[in-house]
Amino acid sequence: MALRAALRSRSGLSALLSQRSSCSSDIRMCVSPLLVPQQRNYSTPPKIRVEFDQSTGVAVMHMQSPPVNSLSLDFLTELCISVEKLEMDKSCRGLIITSAQPKVFSAGLDITEMYGKSPEHCGAFWRSVQEMWLKLYGSNMVTVAAINGSSPAGGCLMAMTCDYRIMADNPRYNIGLNETQLGIVAPFWFMDTMKNTVGQRTTEMALQLGLLYKPADALKIGLVDQLEPEDQVIAAATQTISRWLAIPDHARQITKSMMRKKTIDKLTSNRESDIQYFVNFITKDSIQKSLGGYMEMLKKRRA
Repeated sequence: MALRAALRSRSGLSALLSQRSSCSSDIRMCVSPLLVPQQRNYSTPPKIRVEFDQSTGVAVMHMQSPPVNSLSLDFLTELCISVEKLEMDKSCRGLIITSAQPKVFSAGLDITEMYGKSPEHCGAFWRSVQEMWLKLYGSNMVTVAAINGSSPAGGCLMAMTCDYRIMADNPRYNIGLNETQLGIVAPFWFMDTMKNTVGQRTTEMALQLGLLYKPADALKIGLVDQLEPEDQVIAAATQTISRWLAIPDHARQITKSMMRKKTIDKLTSNRESDIQYFVNFITKDSIQKSLGGYMEMLKKRRA
């Protein structure tokens, strides 16, 4: 419960980080995933494992929340704490984000956080999604997404926050913002992130149709920057990040900040209204019915 309360404000998150300052300072520790149901179990292992190589200044974040790294409130809270701790360690200059789960990077937002929940819970959950985006999109670190599986919806959003995206060249995988297929509208900052990545017209087509792209097609439109054999994605990410780290930090960080400031400021100045809009939308009977139908479809598919 303390984790959830902390995400209600940046100051709360900072306070929680202070309480956890006794954790290992070298970040070699386990800390802790649209629309995939996932049961919450507080006795489960950490949802994220972070390995930091001090010799290179690069951390690798392994998402390990079975079965599909769905973005739950607990997962997002732990992710934000993890990223903030890395940002506070000035020796950490780069971050590679990847999945420890087979065949999936992240399947996106956890539907159980939005279905049958109170407006207060939905609001807290949405704030945590905002916080994840703000921390990654505005990070001073070089960030590389090593996409070693499918990455729809919220998983695609997480990948797009990164400076560079390398995807496994497997035609069974896909990536994209497919919210409209589920009767959900992507918020403006999802749209802006994709527009900044692939351009206005491609974004219009992708979002209205809820398109999911195979790796080759994602590369063609610029949604990912590079394709590699599945077993070489991490190695390629490590090689790529070393080239980015060859640039003086101050020049790269200022350039990144200038390029992304307008998009970040648009959300930070409208966070509360965005949360209220989400809560009003997601708690509508018609939307709840759509989410319920989606959950039933998944149950039948698994059966």
